[in-house]
Amino acid sequence: MNVNVLLSYIILGLTLAAPIGPVNSSRIDKGIKNGFWHAWIVGAGSMIADAIFMLLVFLGVVRFLDIPIVQIFLWIFGSFVLLYSGVESILKSNVISLNYSREKESLFKCFMTGFIMSITSPLSILFWLGIYGSVLAKTASSYGNGLLIIYSCMIFLGLTIWDIFMAFLTTGFRKYLNYKSLMAISVISGASLIVFGLYFGYQGIKALF
Repeated sequence: MNVNVLLSYIILGLTLAAPIGPVNSSRIDKGIKNGFWHAWIVGAGSMIADAIFMLLVFLGVVRFLDIPIVQIFLWIFGSFVLLYSGVESILKSNVISLNYSREKESLFKCFMTGFIMSITSPLSILFWLGIYGSVLAKTASSYGNGLLIIYSCMIFLGLTIWDIFMAFLTTGFRKYLNYKSLMAISVISGASLIVFGLYFGYQGIKALF
């Protein structure tokens, strides 16, 4: 088994997780407000959704996503989740505390935020089906079916490394922020979620009509 190939799949996992999107925006927001574990658990929820997508690709359930009503539902529901999270982030921006209180938001709620954002995001779904589906095909043709699980685990390891990195980053960054900058980041994070939500809603309405 080639170590360089293993590393390339870990790097692929990192690049899949790194783009700024709804989950990373929410992870930054939760981490700066509440600390390491809240940021990490948002990512953990997202990774569970990613694992489900990987499993679905393995099982060949991709064809169901070609059904128009399923696509419309994903766009509309994803829009609702993002808009709700964005508005909530902005409305609660003035109740941020500079101490390390862990009781502002439950870890379960943060976990579900990451999970629902990922599992309902058509962009995430198309991204995983497009990228991961092609990776599976390439891996199978180049190395055989026997290594699919191992290389898939390397992708997942890359996702995990990014999640831990982001959690540490937001926690360390928080120490150097004052109340106004915390509020500004919370509002910006919320606004970015609303923009994504509006885009999802627009796509859903366009698909509907």
